Amino acid sequence: MWVLPRSLRLTLPLILLVAGGAQAQDIKRLEGAGDWRAYAFQEKGNPVCYMVSEPKKDEGNYSRRGDIYLMVTHRPAEKSTDVVNVVAGYDYRTDSEVEVKVDSDVFDLFTHKDTAWAPTEDEDRRLVQAMIKGKTMVIRGTSSRGTDTKDTYSLIGFTRAYNSINKACGR
Repeated sequence: MWVLPRSLRLTLPLILLVAGGAQAQDIKRLEGAGDWRAYAFQEKGNPVCYMVSEPKKDEGNYSRRGDIYLMVTHRPAEKSTDVVNVVAGYDYRTDSEVEVKVDSDVFDLFTHKDTAWAPTEDEDRRLVQAMIKGKTMVIRGTSSRGTDTKDTYSLIGFTRAYNSINKACGR
């Protein structure tokens, strides 16, 4: 049986409360696989579905770092799907970009505080398609203090978790 990692057990309810008012007991766990977990909840009567994973390896010359994870979210009522969100566990350098490499495909995400996002919906979709086909994803960023980091994610189970959120959100 898979157990939610300590960092996500602490962070997940806060994410959902900030995201739209869901309470932790309203979260439904969907079928996930490998290193990815999938969830759904109702927000103002509409489904919100997301999947999440933590890096298998995080590297950098830092003494302390918060929770690190990546999410893909669908909010069909807002016509918002495949939104990729990276949380670094530190604030990024102002006006910096994050490099995401999925196998040989490279994507540049913009940063805001401790998060990174694709600049367009099309880029989100391209990134998700690369993740479906890929095996490994490496995310490189720079903290507000100038520390370079490298987080390596496994994409094992990504497609199955992605199919779960698609089904739960009617895609």
